[in-house]
Amino acid sequence: MMPPGLLVSAPSSGTGKTTVTLGLLRAFAEDGLTVQPFKSGPDYIDPAFHEAAAGRKSFNLDTWAMDEGLLSAIAGEGTGADLVIGEGSMGLYDGVATRGATGFGSSAETARRMGWPVVLVLDVGGQAQSAAATALGFREYGAGLPFAGVILNRVASPRHERLTRLGMEKAGLRVLGVLPRRGDLALPERHLGLIQAVEHPDLDAAISGYASFLREHVDLAAIREAAGTALVARGGDLPRPPAQRIALAQDAAFSFTYPHLLEGWRRAGAEVLPFSPLADEAPDPDADLVWLPGGYPELHAGRLAAAERFRAALRHHAETRPVHGECGGYMALGEGLTDKDGVRHRMAGLLGLETSYEKRKFHLGYRRAVLKVPMPGFPERAALRGHEFHYSTILAEPDEPLAFVADADGNPVPETGSRRGNVTGTFFHLIAEDGA
Repeated sequence: MMPPGLLVSAPSSGTGKTTVTLGLLRAFAEDGLTVQPFKSGPDYIDPAFHEAAAGRKSFNLDTWAMDEGLLSAIAGEGTGADLVIGEGSMGLYDGVATRGATGFGSSAETARRMGWPVVLVLDVGGQAQSAAATALGFREYGAGLPFAGVILNRVASPRHERLTRLGMEKAGLRVLGVLPRRGDLALPERHLGLIQAVEHPDLDAAISGYASFLREHVDLAAIREAAGTALVARGGDLPRPPAQRIALAQDAAFSFTYPHLLEGWRRAGAEVLPFSPLADEAPDPDADLVWLPGGYPELHAGRLAAAERFRAALRHHAETRPVHGECGGYMALGEGLTDKDGVRHRMAGLLGLETSYEKRKFHLGYRRAVLKVPMPGFPERAALRGHEFHYSTILAEPDEPLAFVADADGNPVPETGSRRGNVTGTFFHLIAEDGA
């Protein structure tokens, strides 16, 4: 049976919804509940924080990239839990203009599809009764959107709280919590958002602190009571593996893989064989495929350039078997990577790609790719849906294009990916095959 759930969202990024989500996950887990976390939208960093808070793997739900079957299969990961806590991305209604597999990719769509009432986290700094107008607009904007209430964040004083509550009462909005302003609750960030969970100096203590803070200032019983009965999953399967034995790079430079992909690979019987390029480890010599996921190679370019054993084993594997890289993994397969200081570092040289983090440009958005040549797990002309999120600039991309790649509106993007022999790479992170 699917457990009841809630979606924590906000009017925009930077309002505190991740802190609230982590605090709720840990607080309910401390109370003895089995809590299943989810993340709405294409985010590969937050799920690791969710897992640290709840002790249970977190999965992405994406209405632009995923069809109904995949959404249902992933939602089914909550079976057996007592409560679901999902976290939205960006603002509640933020998505794209062109419809994808089942929608436009907004958190509101996820809440409606799953039957999870929205808990709206509001940064009320610099306003009082006016915050109710914002909350009322968010409640009314989406027809049929289940709405649990609001958590007021960054409240400056008892008077500020009283005035803000007056506005909420007038608008008929339930206040589920009031969080006083504190400067020590923000998680550390870098250029792609939060640092990775494995890099946090004392993540467990930080999350425990969030839980204690929420216990003091949020009505946990009311939040649990507000959870909606989740819609029953309607079948579907997780993604199939691209090979039987997959050597997967996993360390601080390579860590961005969507959890539903890894879960699907393992459940289908594939062996996932982790190794660390930063530790100069070679991929398993019996692997059928080497997969380098995204991450932060631009922050570790010197160590990667010095990892001779890793590079030699990668080149040997590529002589007879496939190697694939996504985003950061794609950069590591190229000829060279220029860091933020303008220093060029030698990479694996399996592709002709040259990238620069010194010449930064923000690349963000959904991607639909139609393969011009095969890539591991997918034949030529297969259509894939994914997401691109990086700052690095391509200086040279001389190899055979991997795919025709377009944004969510169908506009071509220059990051086509590459193929040379058994080696493929792309700047977009794979989310799902496009069945359209």
